[in-house]
Amino acid sequence: GGDFLADQPPVLEMCLAAPGIIRMMERFGCPFNRTPEGNMDFRRFGGTLYHRTAFCGASTGQQLLYALDEQVRRYEALGMVEKFEHHEFMRLILDDQGVARGIVMMDLYTLRLELLKADAVVFGTGGPGLIFKKSTNSTFCTGAANGRLFKQGMHYANGEFIQIHPTAIPGEDKLRLISESSRGEGGRMWVYGDSSKTIQDPQGKEIPCGKTGEPWYFLEEMYPVFGNLVPRDIASREVLRVCELGLGIDGKDQVYLDVSHLPAQVQRKIESVLEIYQKFTGENPHKVPMKIFPAVHYSMGGAWVDWPAADDADRESRFRQMTNIPGCFQVGESEFQYHGANRLGANSLVACIFAGLVAGSEVPRYLDQLSVSYGQLPGKIFSSSLALEEAAKHEILTRDGPENIHKLHDELSDLMVKHVTVKRNNVELQKTLQDICAIRERIQKVGLDDRGTVMNQTYQFASQFSAMIEIALVITKGALLRNEFRGAHYKPEFPQRDDANWLKTTIAAYDPNGLEPIITYRPIDLRHLKPIARDYSTAKKTKPTLENIPKNIVLPI
Repeated sequence: GGDFLADQPPVLEMCLAAPGIIRMMERFGCPFNRTPEGNMDFRRFGGTLYHRTAFCGASTGQQLLYALDEQVRRYEALGMVEKFEHHEFMRLILDDQGVARGIVMMDLYTLRLELLKADAVVFGTGGPGLIFKKSTNSTFCTGAANGRLFKQGMHYANGEFIQIHPTAIPGEDKLRLISESSRGEGGRMWVYGDSSKTIQDPQGKEIPCGKTGEPWYFLEEMYPVFGNLVPRDIASREVLRVCELGLGIDGKDQVYLDVSHLPAQVQRKIESVLEIYQKFTGENPHKVPMKIFPAVHYSMGGAWVDWPAADDADRESRFRQMTNIPGCFQVGESEFQYHGANRLGANSLVACIFAGLVAGSEVPRYLDQLSVSYGQLPGKIFSSSLALEEAAKHEILTRDGPENIHKLHDELSDLMVKHVTVKRNNVELQKTLQDICAIRERIQKVGLDDRGTVMNQTYQFASQFSAMIEIALVITKGALLRNEFRGAHYKPEFPQRDDANWLKTTIAAYDPNGLEPIITYRPIDLRHLKPIARDYSTAKKTKPTLENIPKNIVLPI
């Protein structure tokens, strides 16, 4: 799935912990589907030949979220958790040694800036989907938190690897996901064939595009082993290729995802996603195929975090899930380490829970070794951070220029969707990089229609946008420099994976004196399994032999 770009020790331990995580969520009350015998049910997902995915109908992530939220509320009722809803992270407070000592946050109702003092800070702020605007992400997934941390010195890894989900409802605003569960239960993707046209299959052979006027199940023909459950990056590229040949449904960029042939009891398993489709299109997917097209869905890249393996000599002096900023931890989609060049379906759910469990063990270890707590530090460390954010807020609110922040966002998202998604090339990436730099300059000429301090969403977004620009530059420059085809990163002029030159992690650092991020690289930790070809056209069930498994692994659950 990840095309060997992920460091292997954290992935190994995540997989070992996964059964325990499922059992934990079951104890929390997560309503996993059951077999007629009462056992937990499992379905196939993209990129696998095994029924390995525990699920809750077609809303697994949502059900996990509900179960976890109930646990937070339980601890909140006991006085052990305090929530600050309707607040936004603005700045990490750093002491004179560059150690995290809390945050500056903003009340989104009043724009009042406040301090939260702490000896460790854990971020789980999700992906940067709003940079592309038309994505399946929630509209508050701006990437701004990571952009702000990046400007304060946090390293960002593998930013160029953005997952495009093959099945979303085409739309003018944000895009709605049609879950992979619909294909896991037997949904088929097709267009009407045209035998006068040909397409190159994975073996390099030119084949006809089905029979004219008849349904052409293109994934099933080109990938007979995996069919409609090839990994998301492969499915998205094939949908794009089919549409570029002029075979899109109704002459548009869209193909059919058909579940109308499935038995009623199978359709019930995915009822929640079918309801979404009917709500937003007015068409009944029980009776007619759904019209879908790929959409930005997930970021494999994110904050660089450390992972000393169980048998590393310096294991006890390093802290898992901690960024290069001491005391600043990251978990979930906002960090980089579990998915490599392409995430497989459902893996984000187990990865974010696993990372959170690990951070819960590592943060106390980190606190134990601190010689000075935040309460012993001079007050100016906190007041100066607050003053910087007060000045930044004043500057944005008093700007009086001709630029509109929402139009700049439209320009940025158009560039990113057109040139930094499914198919990339260096000429357009270089121009996109320059255009993003130009947008960054124009931010200084933005004027706000609303200068008030009560629920001012225009100010909130203007503040976020300058941080979003920095992550857009990281994504684009990383893509420009990586001259190979690996996972979700596809350049037709470099059609092969290049392990000799590019089996390495991209590390981006902020350059306050330059226009672009500084890019360096780190080798991949391949201690357990040597890379093999990623071929989903002829794959078969195999059991890999892992090497160098530590005997002293201690899982967080």
